[in-house]
Formats: sequence, C-alpha cells, structure tokens
Amino acid sequence: MTYTNVFLHPLLDDAQPASKQTNRREQSMLRAQADKLCASCPLLAQCLTDAITKFDVSGFVAGTTKRQRQEIRTRLGVVISEDDFDSYAGVNSGRQFDRNEIHRLRMANPSEPLSAIAARVGCSVSTVKRHLRRIESEGLAPAPRTAKPSPAEIMRAAVDVKKGVRRGVAA
Repeated sequence: MTYTNVFLHPLLDDAQPASKQTNRREQSMLRAQADKLCASCPLLAQCLTDAITKFDVSGFVAGTTKRQRQEIRTRLGVVISEDDFDSYAGVNSGRQFDRNEIHRLRMANPSEPLSAIAARVGCSVSTVKRHLRRIESEGLAPAPRTAKPSPAEIMRAAVDVKKGVRRGVAA
C-alpha cells in the first residue's frame, strides 16, 4: 500500500504554510495520519536515521518535518555535506579542480576508490593521490569525522523535538 495522497500532499511541506482555517485543519489531519502511519512502520528508526545522517530530504519523512529534522541535526551535531551534482553527472565544464575540491570529495566518499573520484573530477588517479598527499603533509586535513549518532540517539532527539523540549532540559 502507498499513501502518496498523504505523504506527498503540499500541506505537509514546511514551505507551504496553511493560511486558511480549513487548510490548517486539513494540515493537522494529514500530519496526524502521516504520524500514525510512520509510528507503525518497522523501518521508522532506519528511515529517520538516514534522513538525519545521509540525506537532506524535503517533506514529511519518518514522522518529522524538514524543520524538525534540521533541529535534530543541530542538537546532535550532524552536518550533511551538499552534493555536487555536476561532479555526479561528470560535468566539469572546463573548470580546474584544486586539491580542496578533491579532498572534499574524498571526505564525502571515504569508501569510494580513488579512481571514481578521479573520474568525477576529470583527472588521473595520480593527480588525486598527489593532492591528498599535499594536504596531509601540510597538515591542512580537517580532523576526522566523529562517529554518527546511533538510531537510538536520533529517536530520542526526535521525540524531544516533536514534544517541543528545549535543549538541555530534561523531559
């Protein structure tokens, strides 16, 4: 079963404020229905974890709005790097890639082979290696990422955000 009439409804998008009383009532009913569907889903924790740590998606996901997910990220110190869609598409439009761009791609895709990064950037694997070595030798590499929050930590933060609990205040 799919519920596109619920989850993809424009009133569940944070960017669409409900201006009329009838719209606010419909928005409230849609959110309640979406919340109920999400709460009964066995994939809720994984869905929310992905929406917090991997993807910056719009709309109503895993029982949360885009604004609520941003608050959860802020509370947990999660930063999602913006995707460079030109690189994914293989478009380099003649621009020169510096070592910071190569380093950014490496940090965003740590398990990806250097050959894939080289293909994205439009250079050789040796160029990628050279730039990464220079950054490391000059000490310009940022500190390694901290561990991502666990699904349990994300779920606790989501409950607090949805209840309106402020940071640092016990429930």
